[in-house]
Amino acid sequence: MEQTYVLENLKSFKVRDIFDCGQCFRWDEGEDGSYTGIFGNNVLNVKQEPNKITISGICDGDIKEVCNKYFDLDRDYEKIKEKLSQVDDYLKESIKYGEGIRILNQDLWEMIISFIVSANNNIPRIKGIINRMSQKYGNKIEFHGKDYFTFPTIEALSTASVEDLRALGLGFRDKYIYETTKKIKNGDINLEHMKHENDTKQMRNELLTLSGVGPKVADCILLFSTLKRFDVFPIDVWVRRVMNDLYIHNSEESKVNKKEIEKLAREKYGDLEGIAQQYLFYWKRENN
Repeated sequence: MEQTYVLENLKSFKVRDIFDCGQCFRWDEGEDGSYTGIFGNNVLNVKQEPNKITISGICDGDIKEVCNKYFDLDRDYEKIKEKLSQVDDYLKESIKYGEGIRILNQDLWEMIISFIVSANNNIPRIKGIINRMSQKYGNKIEFHGKDYFTFPTIEALSTASVEDLRALGLGFRDKYIYETTKKIKNGDINLEHMKHENDTKQMRNELLTLSGVGPKVADCILLFSTLKRFDVFPIDVWVRRVMNDLYIHNSEESKVNKKEIEKLAREKYGDLEGIAQQYLFYWKRENN
């Protein structure tokens, strides 16, 4: 049954900023500028008008509760932006550009697989692979005459062979997905236990034992999943570029050391470095 949730005069919420800042892969823009996406067993459409956001669709549970959690609506992003804007004018400008960003609370298992898929990949290709994977191993939900597919469960994806995964267009990542799925299914890493861990470093080290998870992928998982760790700073080509352009000024960008960037981020942005990273990344990538 369809449900609707209307939010009025909500600050720090812009659909384009949220869905196009690189944190999620299952939301698509429609002709009317609204976005439709699937997460968990929910298919929702988010339409933004001046002073009003209308979220409607098929929801597994109470739509208000589901959306408040998923869109991180109980967190004061105005306060966060105010604090980060005082760091320097560069960050202040990037915040102004991506003022509507909210860090989504996404399923941990889905983020692990999605960000392994994202390694050395582009957004359209990542979306295509995840959609094909979901069509083959997820469950169908029909919404407004269109079929949507839930992200596969650990059990469902564990039935896929390396060859099955290769057929989805994963390339060299097929083996990583296969091995990581097996490892999680066998309980070598306990995702439920990880959700109750308080030490970010400990979580990161655990994630790094998974096939296909390097430091950047681990940090993305920590930041964009329900683990919600803001004390990480994922570094990709755009983040290295923006940090070098603004602060480091090395004539050979590729030689900028990740440890140097991490140290700088921690000193400048403190325990909000993950959110600062999103503003900087989005600003640099969209204005390059």
